[in-house]
Amino acid sequence: MRWSAAALMLLMSAPAMAQPVPLTLEQAIAEGLANSRRLAEIEARAEGADYAVAGRRAADRPLVAAQGGYTRTNHVDAFSITFPARPPQVVYPDIPDNFRARLDLQWPIYTGGRADALERAARAERGAIGKDLDAARADLRLEITRAYWAAITAADAESVLQRSLAAVDAHVSDVRARLASGLIPPNDVSSAEAQAAHQRLLAVEAANQRSVAEADLARLTGRDTATVAAPAAEASAPGGAQTPVAELVTLAIASRAERQALQERRSAADARAAAVAAGARPQVALGGGYDYARPNPRIFPRSGDWKRSWDASVNVTWTLWDGGRRAAEHGEARAAATALTARVDDFDRQVTFDVRARALDVASAREGVTAAAEGIRAAADAERAVGERYRAGVATSTEVLDAQVARLQAELDRARATAALRLAEARLERAVGR
Repeated sequence: MRWSAAALMLLMSAPAMAQPVPLTLEQAIAEGLANSRRLAEIEARAEGADYAVAGRRAADRPLVAAQGGYTRTNHVDAFSITFPARPPQVVYPDIPDNFRARLDLQWPIYTGGRADALERAARAERGAIGKDLDAARADLRLEITRAYWAAITAADAESVLQRSLAAVDAHVSDVRARLASGLIPPNDVSSAEAQAAHQRLLAVEAANQRSVAEADLARLTGRDTATVAAPAAEASAPGGAQTPVAELVTLAIASRAERQALQERRSAADARAAAVAAGARPQVALGGGYDYARPNPRIFPRSGDWKRSWDASVNVTWTLWDGGRRAAEHGEARAAATALTARVDDFDRQVTFDVRARALDVASAREGVTAAAEGIRAAADAERAVGERYRAGVATSTEVLDAQVARLQAELDRARATAALRLAEARLERAVGR
């Protein structure tokens, strides 16, 4: 019995334990950045770019290789020289089994700047991917902010509609009591019931919108479920001096990660063009090796014994004519750099428009919050006046319901205006690159 009671208590407490902890905006952004698969993909690309830089850096270092091999040849007649009073001297014996081991060294000591240019290109591409990562983080922060305020707005709408439904239900009960007392006609009851049914439908739709918004926030944060914590003191628009738009545009052009990524890729294209141009210069490399072979072809006369030998060389390669390959590759790289320059210029125009538009959105949203606050005050005064008239018998129940709904709608408008302001501010921050 004791085990059954404990199990029952555990089952009763399970729903309470399963309730997700409400998220603040800062917590949602932190979890989204930590759990994003999109960011993980770009981080993996950045790791690959780091290896590419290391590979380019190692290109001008010595390369040491151990080589070995076995070759089977056909039988040949042994060639020998006969001397008077001496046994024949075998000069070229028949050795069909050939074994060779070599320790080989290759060291490019001068590439005309090609290796350095390719390393610079790899570093620039790594820098561009790093800026892509910064831009993706900023996009994710904005997306989470949008989803968070969408969830806040949906929760506020549901709360307002639930209160509106409670007020309408209470009014329906009051109207029915007045009908029973013979104070109002039956059509007033029907109107109140129709209004209650409409409010109930709106409440169901609001609950569904809240669930969808929270599911979107859960997707972005990596949670199974997510709920939002109502922010404190969000009803009023913040004051303070605003930064001039021209300064914001200058700041955006200087700090946007997307623009910096384009500049890095333009530098990479320039470096690749320099690497291609370096192919017109001579390439110098050191070579060497140590051989241990049977037979050793470097030693005469040939014998079936294991012999050692070594070699060292300086090799110069100068491509005098390549049929236009180098010119084509150089032109391709220069064209890519020109295209990226044009993209940077276009980005500057786009970001200028974006900052100006977002600044206008913020100003409009601030005015909207102020207007919504005035609307609440006016709707509350109107509801109080209609209530007094209704109690005095000079106003209808429909007027009372309309006044209540207008006051609740004004509260919902203020919540939406506040969310719109916060989202507009987040979009401005994203446009500026802060």
